[in-house]
Amino acid sequence: MLHIEDLQVKLGDKEILKHIDLDIKPGETHILFGPNGSGKTSLLMTIMGYPQYKVTGGKIFFKGEDITHMPVNERAKLGIGMSYQRPPTIHGVRTRQMVEICAKNKVDPDALAAELNFSEFLERDINSGFSGGEIKRSELLQLTAQDSDLLLFDEPESGVDLENIVLIGNRISHLLQRDFKIDPEKTQKERLKERTKMGLIITHTGFILDYLTADKGQVLYNGVLVCASNPREIFRTISKVGYEECIRCAI
Repeated sequence: MLHIEDLQVKLGDKEILKHIDLDIKPGETHILFGPNGSGKTSLLMTIMGYPQYKVTGGKIFFKGEDITHMPVNERAKLGIGMSYQRPPTIHGVRTRQMVEICAKNKVDPDALAAELNFSEFLERDINSGFSGGEIKRSELLQLTAQDSDLLLFDEPESGVDLENIVLIGNRISHLLQRDFKIDPEKTQKERLKERTKMGLIITHTGFILDYLTADKGQVLYNGVLVCASNPREIFRTISKVGYEECIRCAI
């Protein structure tokens, strides 16, 4: 459902993504590792369609449609949603209003907020005075209401205390249908058919792996995808020997 082919991207005059090839099938969750400045957030922002990230080569397809030059709002309507590492504060717009917009009045904001222990924040302006964990819960509330098919998460553990990480991790697992009770006797192919949501998650700490199972881990280094393997194995390697040694072995 997400197919990226030979993607090349510039931010200003700097080339930040180089010949990226990536496929995420329905039901799959991918974890994206990489040091600061490697282009991870840029990849997510390019998939989401932010115009400052100029595609200079390659294509992005979603649900079989070429979205390479599609605006952000059209991609959201098509079923792509994103949780940002540092979302802005929006004065004059209450959180409840944003949730209603995302849900198109199809779900009850109060019921969704209760699931995230967020009811007391619905009447406050979006992210105004929120802590790191509260901002993440606000983002997840909006994503839940949006009910996207492809979910992009930019460091969901960043700035979150241990109490909130449990709630956030479990909610992400739920959004990606990773907490569904699936018959263990079914084959992997049969299990994937029972999931429809796709995820691409950036992580530095690896804490998110304590709350969900992912299908593939990949390392982005200097704008290039250099490694693809089991996400827990990649994280153990990075934790033990660092990125440069991990990249050297991959090459």
